[in-house]
Amino acid sequence: MKNIFAVFFFAFCSTILLSGCFRKTYTPEEYASNAKKLNQFLDSLFDDVVDNNPNYQTVLGIKKDAGKWTPCNDAFQLKEIDAVKRNLMALQSRFHLNELDGQARISYLMFVQESKEKMESFAFRYHNYPLNQMEGYHTTMPSLLMNMQPLENLRDANNYISRLNGFSSFFSDLQVQLRIREEKGIIPPLFVFPKVKSDCENLLTGFPFTAGETPSPLYENFRDKLNACDSIPSEMKKSLLADAKKALIDSVQPAYKNLLAYWDSLGKKADTTDGCWKWPKGNEYYHMALRHTTTLNLSPDSIHQTGLSEVARIHREMEEIKKKVGFTGSLREFFDAMRNNQTFYYPNTEEGKKLYLNNTQILIDAITNKLDALFVTKPKAKLVVKPVEEFREKSAGGAFYEEPAPDGSRPGRYYINLYTLSDQPKYQMEALAYHEAIPGHHMQIAIAQELKDLPKFRKLGGNTAYIEGWALYAELVPKEIGFYTDPYSDFGRLSMEVFRASRLVIDTGIHFKKWTKKQALSYMLNNTPNPVGDSEKEIERYIVWPSQATGYKIGMLSILALREKCKKELGNKFNIREFHDMVLRNGSVPLELLNRIADEYISSKKADA
Repeated sequence: MKNIFAVFFFAFCSTILLSGCFRKTYTPEEYASNAKKLNQFLDSLFDDVVDNNPNYQTVLGIKKDAGKWTPCNDAFQLKEIDAVKRNLMALQSRFHLNELDGQARISYLMFVQESKEKMESFAFRYHNYPLNQMEGYHTTMPSLLMNMQPLENLRDANNYISRLNGFSSFFSDLQVQLRIREEKGIIPPLFVFPKVKSDCENLLTGFPFTAGETPSPLYENFRDKLNACDSIPSEMKKSLLADAKKALIDSVQPAYKNLLAYWDSLGKKADTTDGCWKWPKGNEYYHMALRHTTTLNLSPDSIHQTGLSEVARIHREMEEIKKKVGFTGSLREFFDAMRNNQTFYYPNTEEGKKLYLNNTQILIDAITNKLDALFVTKPKAKLVVKPVEEFREKSAGGAFYEEPAPDGSRPGRYYINLYTLSDQPKYQMEALAYHEAIPGHHMQIAIAQELKDLPKFRKLGGNTAYIEGWALYAELVPKEIGFYTDPYSDFGRLSMEVFRASRLVIDTGIHFKKWTKKQALSYMLNNTPNPVGDSEKEIERYIVWPSQATGYKIGMLSILALREKCKKELGNKFNIREFHDMVLRNGSVPLELLNRIADEYISSKKADA
C-alpha cells in the first residue's frame, strides 16, 4: 500500500519547511510568540497523554498514578486514537505553518506526521505479540516495579502494593487481547512459548510462592526498597511487608498461573512459521512497519539489496584486519576461529562477570574524557552500567539502554546480559559500550531530554531509524579520534556493523521473502562472527519485532551520507563538533526531515562565510 501520509509529509517538508515561498513575513518577535504558544499547546497535549498513562508516568519519574497500571483493553486504545484525531484537528485549526519558523515549523510537521502514523497504525493494532521473549507484559511489568517504581515514603510503599494487587485484573484484560489475536491467527511462533513460560515461572520461584528462604524477585525488591526507606517506622514496615506478601499470593500468583494455563493451550496452536506475512494483511502491515521504522519510503527489496551490498563492503574491510593479524584462512574460517577461541571470552563465572562490568566502565570513562574533541553539547544525566536481572536474563537480548528520568531522579542505565559470557565476546565490548552508552544512546537520549525550547513530545519521543542510526554511527566515531587501537577490537566494531547490515537482509528475508528461521541463522553465521547463541537470540528478536532491526543501518547510512554532504559543500568550513550538534540538538527527527535541517545548516554556514 502506498503511504500517502509519508509522501505528503516529505514533499511538504521539501517544498515548505525551509523555504519562504508564499509566506507573509513576520517579525522575529511574532515568530517567537507563535513558537511559545505552539510549544505550550503541544505540551498540554503531551501532558494529557501522560495523564492517562500511569506506566509512562513512572518512566518519566512522575508519581501521580504510581499505584495503577495503564489499561490493556480495546476501550483504552479507542480512547487514545480518538484523542489523536482530536488533537490533530485542534493543531491544524489553531496554528498555520506560515506563522511559524525554525524549530516551531519542525515541531508542527513532526506532530502532524506522528499523528497520521498513529492513525494508520491503528488498523493494525492487533499485529503484534503482547507476550514475547523480548519485552512482553509478563516481564516489563515486574521490570518497571523493580527498576523504576520509587519507594521513598509510605505512599510509595502503598502504591507498589497497589500495583501488585493490580496484576490480576490486568492479566485478565491481557488474555482478552491474546484471544482476539488468536481468532485472527496472530499467534507467536512455537519457539516463543517455552521462553515466555520460563520467565513467568522464574518470577513465581522463591518466597512467598515456594518453600525456602530465597525470596522471589518481586518480594526481594519490595523488601529491600522498604528496608532502605528511613521515613517509615519499623513496625509499619512489618505490616507493609505482610501486605505485599498477601498481594503476591492473592493477585500476582493467580494472575501468572491463569495466564500460563491459557498460554499452554495457545501453544498447541503455534507452528514454526516465522514471518509476519502469515498474518491477515501481513504484507500490507510489513510495508507500513518499514516506513514507520526507517522514516523513509523504502521497499523491502531495496532494503534487502542495501543489506547485501553493505555486508559485502564490510567483509572487504574485515579482510584487511584478517591480514593484519596474520590469519591465513578464509574470512568464514576467521569468523569460526573468533567464535571458538576462548581467549576472546571471559570465563562464565562471577569473577568473569565482574571483569566484564568493570572493563566496560573503564571503556566508558575513557571515551567520556575525550568528548570535547567531538561534541559541543554533552549530557548532564548520569549513567550506570548494570547486568540484566536474573529473572529475565535467559531470554533477554544481549544489551540495551534505559533512559534516565527527565527530572534527574533516575540515571540512564546500560544493561548487559551476562547470563552466558560465551555470547559476549571481548572484542565487541568497546563498540557495544559506545553504542549503548557514550557517545551512543545515553548521549543522544539524555541530550534530547535536556534540550530547551522544544515541546516535550520531541524531547521524550523518537523514531528507531534516528535513535538506533545514531547509536550505530556512534560506534564508528571513536575510531576517528584514535580509539580501537587493538585490531581485534576494531574487528569487533566491524563485526557489530556487519551484524546490523545482515539485519536488513534477514528481517526482509523473514517477513517478506518467507525465509525460515533456519535460513536466517545460516545467513548470519556465514556472514558474521557472532556466537551461535547470540545469533539465535537475534533472529528470534527479528521474528517478534518485524522491521525494528532495519532502522539501525538505514539510520547510520543516512547520517553518514549527510556528513559527507556537509563536508563536500562546506570544505574547510566543515566542523565535526558543529555537525554533531546539528544532528543532536534537534532531537529525534525523521530522516528526510534531518536532511532538510542539514540543508539549512549548510546554507547558514555558507552565508556566514
